[in-house]
Amino acid sequence: MTRLADYFLLVGYDLDKRGGSEGQGRILQRFPEKDWEDNPFPQGIELFCQPSGWQLVPERLPASFFVAVLTDINSERHYCACFTFWESVENPQLQKEEPSEADEDETLVLSQPEQLYAPKSLVLVSRLDHTEVFRNCLGLIYTVHVDSLNVPLETVIGNLLTCVIPIAGGSQINDPSVCSLSDWLLGCFQPGQEDSEESLRTITLGAGDRQVIQTPINDSLPVSGCSVAQLFRQLGIVNVLYLFCAALTEHKILFLSKSYQRLTDACRALLAIMFPLKYSFTYVPILPGKLLEVLSTPTPFIIGVNSFFRSETQELLDVIIADLDGGTVTIPECVHISLLPEPLLQHTQTALSMVLDPELEVADQAFPPSSTQPSALKIQDKEIRAVFLWLFAQLFQGYRWCLHIIRIHPEPVIRFHKAAFLGQRALSEDDFLMKVLDGMAFAGFVSERGPPYRSTDLFDDLIANEVERIRQEHGDAHKVMEHIKELAEHLFKNENPYPAVAMHKVQRPSDNAVSRPHGTQASFPQLDEVAVQLFVDHAAAKLRTAPPVVKSELKEMVPSGPPLVDMVDKNGSVLANSARRLEVVRNCINYIFDNKMLEAKKLMPAVLRALKGRAARVCLTQELNQHVLQNRAVLDDQQFDYIVRMMNCTLQDCSHMDEHGIAAALLPLVTAFCRKLGGGITQFAYSCVQEHMVWTNMQFWEAMFYSDVQNHIRALYLETEDGGTQSPDEEGTSGPEQVSALELASEQTRLWPTLTKESQQERVQKEESTVFSQAIHYANRMSYLLLPLDTSKNRLLRTTGLAEVESVSNSYVTNSIAGSMAESYDTESGFEDAESSDVANSVVRFINRFVDKVCNESGVTNDHLKALHTMIPDIVQMHIETLDAVHRESKRLPPIQKPKLLRPTLLSGEEFVMDGMRVHLLSDGREEATGVMGGPPLLPAEGAVFLTTYRIIFKGTPTDPLVGEQVVTRSFPIASLTKEKKISVSVPMDQFIQEGLQLRSCTFQLMKIAFDEEVASDLAEVFRKHMHKLRYPQHVQGTFAFTVGQSAKLVVEHKTKDKNQSLKTLSKNLVKTAKRTIGRQYVTRKKYTPPTWENRSSMQSEMDEDEISVSEELEQSAHTLSSTIRSSDRQTMSNVVERACCRDYQRLGLGTLSNSLTRSKNEPFRISTVNRMYTVCRSYPGLLIVPQSIPDATIQRICRCYRQNRFPVVCWRNSRTKAVLLRSAGLHAKGVVGFFKSPNAPTAGPSQADSTSLEQEKYLQAIISSMPSYSEASGRNTLSGFTSTHMSASGKWGSIRGSGRLSAYNPDVGNRLAGKESPQANGGPAEPYFLRQQRAYLYIIGDKSQLKGGKQDSFQQWEVVPIEVCDVRQVKNSFKKLMKACVPSSPSAEPNMSFHRCLEESEWMNLLHRVLQVSVLVVELLDSGSSVMVSLEDGWDVTTQVVSLVQLLSDPYYRTFDGFRLLVEKEWLSFGHRFSHRGAQTLTSQSSGFTPVFLQFLDCVHQIHLQFPMEFEFSQYYLKFLAYHYVSNRFRTFLLDSDYERIELGVLYEEKGDRRTPQVCKSVWDYIDRLHKKTPIFYNYMFSPEEEEVLKPYSFVSNLKVWDFYTEETLSEGPSFDWELVRGRPEGPTEEAAADRPETGAAPKSQRRAVWPCYDSLSKVLPDAITKLLQDVQTLEAELGHVSDKWKDTWDKIKMTQRTETKLESRHSFSSSLLMSSNLIHQRRSQGMYLQESGVGSSINLALDCEANATSTPAAGRPSTSTLYSQFQSTESENRSFEGILYKKGALLKPWKPRWFVLDKTKHQLRYYDTRQDKECKGVIELAEVESVIPGTPTMGAPKNIEEKAFFDLKTTKRVYNFCAQDSQNAQLWMDSIQSCLSDA
Repeated sequence: MTRLADYFLLVGYDLDKRGGSEGQGRILQRFPEKDWEDNPFPQGIELFCQPSGWQLVPERLPASFFVAVLTDINSERHYCACFTFWESVENPQLQKEEPSEADEDETLVLSQPEQLYAPKSLVLVSRLDHTEVFRNCLGLIYTVHVDSLNVPLETVIGNLLTCVIPIAGGSQINDPSVCSLSDWLLGCFQPGQEDSEESLRTITLGAGDRQVIQTPINDSLPVSGCSVAQLFRQLGIVNVLYLFCAALTEHKILFLSKSYQRLTDACRALLAIMFPLKYSFTYVPILPGKLLEVLSTPTPFIIGVNSFFRSETQELLDVIIADLDGGTVTIPECVHISLLPEPLLQHTQTALSMVLDPELEVADQAFPPSSTQPSALKIQDKEIRAVFLWLFAQLFQGYRWCLHIIRIHPEPVIRFHKAAFLGQRALSEDDFLMKVLDGMAFAGFVSERGPPYRSTDLFDDLIANEVERIRQEHGDAHKVMEHIKELAEHLFKNENPYPAVAMHKVQRPSDNAVSRPHGTQASFPQLDEVAVQLFVDHAAAKLRTAPPVVKSELKEMVPSGPPLVDMVDKNGSVLANSARRLEVVRNCINYIFDNKMLEAKKLMPAVLRALKGRAARVCLTQELNQHVLQNRAVLDDQQFDYIVRMMNCTLQDCSHMDEHGIAAALLPLVTAFCRKLGGGITQFAYSCVQEHMVWTNMQFWEAMFYSDVQNHIRALYLETEDGGTQSPDEEGTSGPEQVSALELASEQTRLWPTLTKESQQERVQKEESTVFSQAIHYANRMSYLLLPLDTSKNRLLRTTGLAEVESVSNSYVTNSIAGSMAESYDTESGFEDAESSDVANSVVRFINRFVDKVCNESGVTNDHLKALHTMIPDIVQMHIETLDAVHRESKRLPPIQKPKLLRPTLLSGEEFVMDGMRVHLLSDGREEATGVMGGPPLLPAEGAVFLTTYRIIFKGTPTDPLVGEQVVTRSFPIASLTKEKKISVSVPMDQFIQEGLQLRSCTFQLMKIAFDEEVASDLAEVFRKHMHKLRYPQHVQGTFAFTVGQSAKLVVEHKTKDKNQSLKTLSKNLVKTAKRTIGRQYVTRKKYTPPTWENRSSMQSEMDEDEISVSEELEQSAHTLSSTIRSSDRQTMSNVVERACCRDYQRLGLGTLSNSLTRSKNEPFRISTVNRMYTVCRSYPGLLIVPQSIPDATIQRICRCYRQNRFPVVCWRNSRTKAVLLRSAGLHAKGVVGFFKSPNAPTAGPSQADSTSLEQEKYLQAIISSMPSYSEASGRNTLSGFTSTHMSASGKWGSIRGSGRLSAYNPDVGNRLAGKESPQANGGPAEPYFLRQQRAYLYIIGDKSQLKGGKQDSFQQWEVVPIEVCDVRQVKNSFKKLMKACVPSSPSAEPNMSFHRCLEESEWMNLLHRVLQVSVLVVELLDSGSSVMVSLEDGWDVTTQVVSLVQLLSDPYYRTFDGFRLLVEKEWLSFGHRFSHRGAQTLTSQSSGFTPVFLQFLDCVHQIHLQFPMEFEFSQYYLKFLAYHYVSNRFRTFLLDSDYERIELGVLYEEKGDRRTPQVCKSVWDYIDRLHKKTPIFYNYMFSPEEEEVLKPYSFVSNLKVWDFYTEETLSEGPSFDWELVRGRPEGPTEEAAADRPETGAAPKSQRRAVWPCYDSLSKVLPDAITKLLQDVQTLEAELGHVSDKWKDTWDKIKMTQRTETKLESRHSFSSSLLMSSNLIHQRRSQGMYLQESGVGSSINLALDCEANATSTPAAGRPSTSTLYSQFQSTESENRSFEGILYKKGALLKPWKPRWFVLDKTKHQLRYYDTRQDKECKGVIELAEVESVIPGTPTMGAPKNIEEKAFFDLKTTKRVYNFCAQDSQNAQLWMDSIQSCLSDA
């Protein structure tokens, strides 16, 4: 029983303390005066009576009532019911008239009302929450006062204070004398039931009133009235769920409302739905305005504040604000609320909406049932609470199975095993549940509901008995609703046990009393304290004499409910592990213990894979357990090794929480399995499994400790009962009927009161010593797992940060002792060995913290705790000593039989720098080798890494025993290393995390290697240093190409002293003269670095004068060579002449070097020797082609306008149109201004521009004049002047199978490149917004950024085409991304990191597209007779790419072996592409990084090769070979940056003379030649070129393919580009084949061979037919003893016979031509370009317009050109729907001509040819564009004597075609056919 009211107060406005703006309240009277002993008086009530502040008001307000809640220091809640009414007071301002302030007062008087009202509150303080009863009682007191009833107020208040009611329906005795004034009432009211019902209590306060108080049956369930339903109405389902989750996960919640009572209700409701969890943080439903700073507290809270203070809540950043009046919940950005796990969230929302809005279910029904109204508010409230109860039952089901009982006596201590709970629920990742379980509310829940013997309530019942039901009803909404309604009924009954008798008889104040005019109502009187006190004392005395009320609590054992084990099945994570896998694990363990090691080894990989699954891991621990006898299992070395490997694999997938209890199960095993080392020393498994996070997790150790303690305590009590029959180890063996620890504890708790003091004491001591002994045991265990085997290496501290573990313990007990004690004990123990003390200290500190924590929680005595602290350092120290011995011995173990290291074969001249170091080659992001894509896993492999002077090589065997006999090789040239970084990797099947290296090479190779533990870490460091030294030598002479064949130590050449003297002198002289001429400032021995942008101009000016004078001197004598050059120089000159460029110049007829160098005047160009000493331009070749009319002096002046002095020179001439291709660098800024930007016509005279600009112009004019078209043309050469034959000069478009893609070709490339507007959509001419419409003679392709604002002038004969050019930086970054895409370092699971996405992001394809696009544009221009000058960047990157591609596309010679070599030598080597700099080959260029400009060029060639496979003499392999070796530094060809540098080093000409080491090739070309003679590997069998063929490839990204050079690798032999290494025996494959045949006989199986991707080289395993046949021929010849022919001779012979055969055959049979492609030649035609009928486009619109049409209307029927695919295309006859002769009228002024027309339904087009036999389509009319076919009329010039009806017109979107058939019948037929085609479409 308890008092209804503890205190009654009268609180009023404090008139004395009225200073300042705010008034104050004060307690006028309080009853009883002195505090109750059990319940002290709460302070600060006056603040809560007027939460918004005490103020006087001018009008009387209605009385108000609300309940505030105060929480005292013991976290007891006090409910303060405040009833406030308003009394008049005199206006204080009117009374204090003082003369001095008279004038002020007058003004005041005007504004102040004479009458003010002050608030007064009646307050009732109680520990019970009966809002309605309080409202009635205080209302009654007020009524008695207002209506002046004849009942003394003292009596009423006395009765109120002495009223006693039961807390909850449990007490059996109802003493009628307690409540003196209500006895008679009760008697009348319930005559027969006086003693039976006490949850019903009627009270009266003696003023003619009666009230029935119903107390809840079970006190533990909260009482909510209608508040929960109200809250949902105000905020809605989702918002309340957010608040619910926020409250559970400890966020701050603030309610706002105008109404105080609503704030209290909302807070009460939120607490009610949290049941069974209790809120334990700050809870203030009504917060007074004066205390608003409470809101900035850091702890969580639930607080209500009046909306009046809304503005003050704005700056709270981490508070969730719920506005009850507005129905909103505002969650700040920085707050993340974890929501309920799905699918629970969904189910809860559904259930709530069914309760709150049952009509929603049937809203769409045609005949909705009539009775779908929601329940009454009271009932609805309970239904909502039932939903939340049902939710908690699902969240916490099975929680009792995760309780650990650590102590039973003197009272139970219980801990919750969080990790196990989450693991079994498969919710270990769930954020919400993690936070709830870590929260304070759940801690309270465990301590309150953990004890096994107590009274139970609805929730316990739900968890115990209803879980199964909830599970079964899961999907059925209606059954769920039934269940919820049942629960709601329970809750409602608990709150309203007698709903029928809810009667109140309480008087309300009469209306006139309230509305009485002011002034008449008396103020609330001063009460007589003595009278009230008498009542109170009287009641107290009565209570003392009355017999004590014994409320017997029904205690019982709390049932645990169904265990959790089955929970996981529905998530399927158990089922995923099939029985087969478990079988594998069991078998493997049995093999190990039966010593069948080979079997075990085979199963091992499968086991390690299976151990990813949880069931397999559990199975492993169970199996291993069976092999332990008496806590020991001694193994031999190999067994030990395997077991440790399996343990590591099992642990590595455990999270640090160990939610599946696997680490827990392994813990006893790691101290059981051991092996004997020499000298009587034993090594246990724990020393090999320490590398796992779980061992440093304090929570794991606590949970383990508690579960062990629980087992021992259980055993302790089982022994006392059964006489010690069962040992603790047998737990879990004796079946389900075994008593669980909680049941035992409950039984013991029940018996506890019946025991004697002694036996109680004895039990307490026994338990305490059990815990203590376990603590010692755990201190040992922890030192085992935390101290590393090699204590000098503090591995643990480094990797897992024991230091930070302080914060993660999940306990609610503070570690106050831990810190201080740990410190003191450490220092006492006094071991200060320098090397181990830091490890020891950290471990001791960790164990100390653990011990403090668990011992405090489980009540270990202080003496024991101190003893423990003293023991721990000694335990650790002893363990360190044993470990040292173990470590020493384990080093002496014979190493495990590791695979033998295989040595790689080296090239001649290649030497080992470092011998093999044992490593593991790990798999990277490429999936082919790992077996993911099928096939056995070749990686990871075990072997060794070798460093030679040339390569880094890994050679080894796969770790997977199924492919153990294969050899894996991966290597790359050291010069191609682009990135090296250290990584730490855990090697599969190995204990430790090792250091490793990740090496990336620009030959698209990646090596991820982990050093074996036998490799000392300093060795790995040495390896890195050597690697760096070799990768970036000091000077280019340190590269392999130079050092080859010498011992690796000496990098200086020493054999060339006397040999080859002339060569040396020649290069020396050359350099000398060059230096003399240039002047010292320019040449030092270091590499030439071009001046930077800033100082470039200044450098220019300094050098200007100097250079001019030099060149003038030279000029006089420069006409003849012999006059100026001394004999040694003459030899140089002849060498220069021999260079590639000259051979090519002569081939192109660009000038000859006759003996006297006389210039034949009719030649437009000459070879100038102005640069023979490399004085004019350092990076150009010695001989250059310049216009005949330009003297050398001019050249010397012109060159200054260009960057790097690279002035325009001719590099190629079109043999047909005589247009020339020039190359130069971009202009210097000042040159651009002076040259292109002169606003007037440049002919205005020298005053306009400086002289250099004029000379430049003269230079360009000279080039233009050299073109025959210029000299021929009488006036300007306009486009219409070009005949169509001139335009469609045999161009050829890349064929892509099928013509569907062609339309993607963009018609306005030319215009876009030219910066013009694109033509109209229908392909008509572009807007004539510029004047001139003729083609320029010279186009200058320049950089857009440089040519900004250049004015096009209408009289110039050149035109500038600005284009966007890709920066070198762009290429570099793009290449990096391309490498990451093609060779990722680790597999990526993210879908947006797929190969194609990465490839796209690298933009490599876009760069290729740009280069190809510009090249095709230039080809077009040259082909149409204009010259082009490519003048981009410094003239050595993009310029070189474009120029070389243009020549390759335009001139078939460059598509042969010799031609391609010549092209590269001329454009790339002689014209100074900076190979060393871009390839970062030396230390100096290291910072600039690797930029593969040449690779980009090769990739473009590869793209063209793919589109025109018959045009190239060399194969794709040739391109790959070059791509590999241009970075490999094996040859000298691609070293250094220019001819000048090569001469300076004496590299350039020694290839001819120096043959001292024939086996070492210095030039890649010689090597290719030799190889080509031996084997057809570089030859393209499809090669059958057409004469003078110009190629025009498609350059769109969709037409480009990723080059397989980037993606393929051959693990069986490494890269195949070092041919000697790959073919150990030159005839390898054929010999094997020969050897195989006799053995296998006719057995078919020998014919089959598995080819693995990325392992075998496909071309070798499956050579193409021709290679195979050639080889067979050779083999047969060898067998017959003939001298075998060279393969090339054989091939040519066969080709010749093939040709003659085909000529004899009348029709070509395709079968014979499948193999040889040559006879396809005469079937192939160039695809003619269909010229637009429209007149003239822009000057550069030229062929690109044609290209647009050729592609948008592809001439389809004929075999497409240039591919073998033509044989597969259908022949014409198949798709000719209708054909015949028609006359067609030509364009304006052209005559009618007969043409052979073909109507093609399939292609939907009308094509016409000259004659029926003709294969060359003359034009195409797309039927898609035809608008109508109508009968026509004969026009002028029509064929004679043909009737009028034979004419018809075909109208298209572009024009009208006039046709004429032989007769009207025929015309009708044509018209019908065309019409039917149109209608079909």
